[in-house]
Amino acid sequence: MEAIERLIVSEPDTPPATPPGAAAEQARRAGRDTLAQLLRRTRTRTLRLAQAFEAALGPALAVPQSPELNPPLWELGHIAWFTDRWVARQPAHQRERGARADPTATLAPARQAARGLDADALYDSSGVPHDARWSLPLPDLAATRADLQASLDETLALLARAPDTDDGLYAFRLALFHEDMHDEAWCYMAQALDIDAGESAPPPPAANDSTLSLDACVWTLGWQGPGFAFDNELGSQTVELAPFDIDAQAVSWARYLPAVDARAVPVPRYLKHDNGRWWQRAAGQWHALDLSAPACHLSATEALAWCAWAARRLPTEAEWEHAAHHAPGFHWGQVWEWTASPFAPSPGFEPHPYRDYSQPWFDGRPVLKGASWATAPQMRHPRYRNFFTADRCDILAGFRSVALPR
Repeated sequence: MEAIERLIVSEPDTPPATPPGAAAEQARRAGRDTLAQLLRRTRTRTLRLAQAFEAALGPALAVPQSPELNPPLWELGHIAWFTDRWVARQPAHQRERGARADPTATLAPARQAARGLDADALYDSSGVPHDARWSLPLPDLAATRADLQASLDETLALLARAPDTDDGLYAFRLALFHEDMHDEAWCYMAQALDIDAGESAPPPPAANDSTLSLDACVWTLGWQGPGFAFDNELGSQTVELAPFDIDAQAVSWARYLPAVDARAVPVPRYLKHDNGRWWQRAAGQWHALDLSAPACHLSATEALAWCAWAARRLPTEAEWEHAAHHAPGFHWGQVWEWTASPFAPSPGFEPHPYRDYSQPWFDGRPVLKGASWATAPQMRHPRYRNFFTADRCDILAGFRSVALPR
């Protein structure tokens, strides 16, 4: 097995050549040529992550069953299956309708059918319960890699002939962003499994505990204009914001850990205190904790407990977005950030063809904003709405806070 080259996903604290979110803005409007490049780049990352897992786990990619994880071999097959389901197997006249495609339209057979396999019964996340994924008769790693390559080849061939319109490219953009999400999941799966995925966080920016003051305004939530949007981003909703003071950066370990010392919050996952200092587990090793780094692998419950101890609060989704768009010095992108807003549909919400992306999860779980160091550049959009249950601390999440009214 070749040595795994460590990838620093984003650069240290240097002035960005483009504003935060610019790559994601461009990707959501990307034409065929740019989209083809992004699909190839993301697939290269997927295969590199799979190689790192193979080096750590062996070709079976066997891991203990956990509610936080999917079997890595299933993850790989699911990526190829999802792309095929929405691109190659969807009738062309439906694919070219974009977000208006009929999800019940008859699909072409999956390529695995020629080998006597029912790909839908193996990889359809809407139909295969999580617990069942651990006992499925999955193709081996070599066959799964071959399926990934065949899927990419067919996707790129269809992309080259697709209408260069938002509707015509919708399914291809969806496939790209779906794979990007799973690539990030590989990074926090690696952390949970205590293995080295070959990627790591960049050095944190210079510590900045200052706050930014924003005036009262009316902010409009929701995606505006052309390009790709997830269904939960559509539908404008205006929110009246009172003046507020918000942290310039996500809360650092230096700010968070005094609450641990005060027993206001528990010792965070992946941390230990030994010989008078804090240590963090990452890539299968213990490292001295950088206190200037954003506190990470925190649940929303822990974030709220810290806010109660510090006499502060979490920002709302609208406050976070307004600050990200208009407050100079508002730095984001190292950790996902819990907000005080529930993941809920906008007025007039209509699910897109992938029905299970948003609709099943409108259950009160919090919205997370921003991005983590493991988030692909084309996914780092300030309008993007991430969502997990409040107890999840395996994901790359932290938070920033807002001052309470005087």
